[in-house]
Amino acid sequence: MILVYQSDQEFQVELNASHLRRVLVRSRVRVLPLVGRRGQLEMYRYLSAVLVLMASCLAVNAESSLTRESHRSVELGRDFPFAIYLPDGYARSEQRYPVLYLLHGAGGDESAWEKEGGIKETADRLMRSGDIPASIIVMPGCRDCWWVDGAIDKAETAFWSDLVPAIQRRYRTIESREGRFVAGLSAGGYGAVRFAMKYPDKIAAAAALSPAVYAETPPAISLARVQPPFLRPDGSFDDVAWKARNYTSLIDWYCRQKQRVAFFLVSGDNDRYGIAFETMTLFKRLYGHQPDLTELRIVDGDHSWAIWSKSIETAMRYLFKHGGKTQPAVVASASDRAAMVLLPTMHRAGQPIANYP
Repeated sequence: MILVYQSDQEFQVELNASHLRRVLVRSRVRVLPLVGRRGQLEMYRYLSAVLVLMASCLAVNAESSLTRESHRSVELGRDFPFAIYLPDGYARSEQRYPVLYLLHGAGGDESAWEKEGGIKETADRLMRSGDIPASIIVMPGCRDCWWVDGAIDKAETAFWSDLVPAIQRRYRTIESREGRFVAGLSAGGYGAVRFAMKYPDKIAAAAALSPAVYAETPPAISLARVQPPFLRPDGSFDDVAWKARNYTSLIDWYCRQKQRVAFFLVSGDNDRYGIAFETMTLFKRLYGHQPDLTELRIVDGDHSWAIWSKSIETAMRYLFKHGGKTQPAVVASASDRAAMVLLPTMHRAGQPIANYP
């Protein structure tokens, strides 16, 4: 870095980016006083070029990131893939960040919210404007699991016993419930509602977008009727398995708990699966128990990304009103500090990281 003096007076360079000002203040390299008007002008041109280069370099390093990773799951007996969003400034700070776990729907995977929902752009915009705090977003991938323990995948157990602890080890997260949120669409909304009701001691707030929360049984056109967690050995739909795993089996227990989770519910008014009615039914039951912590939006639209990509922005604003501020760094061991620094650096360099514990 360069610090310029003119006639033994410090020359103050006016910068547009505040972070460049801070970098200049911390600079320890100095150029001797300039001699002559021509020499001064040449140095100003040189300094301007340096500052432009610095701005471009720092802009690259300061950007948020969204990468795909995986964790070896004992419960699943295979890799548990996930996409992860790290906010602007993560690599340069030592703070701990709140985490939003964002669940996909039936047939989706860990890339759905990035490719179809534009989640990176939405998160960047909300954090840049200050509408939500800098946060980590984790998008796990578990196709056709509906986020429950079924005959094939123990997805619920894998989520809480494998994935969440792995995220806490690898990244600087807030580990208390105040720093953890869950949201999802369709089958992911079903999963988010279940997680919130079953684990109110672990989740501060939940958002369910077009949640497939059928109080009785799913309609004939619902994918739930052909998903492994709800099938009998002969491949037919099992009503008993659906009712045992649905939120209706949890809500009475949840209402007896001291801790309450804030709920944000959304559905399209023309949802082809009849989910608007089911969402209102869920809202009515929750509102009777916690009117100050339950909100509902019925919006124009069907069961599609046109609703979810817009509604997630409003949902995130709601979620982070119920906790989730960044926290100062805690004293960590030398090995922990090395891991915290190394992993984001490797992400920035574009080096893939997979299957680390």
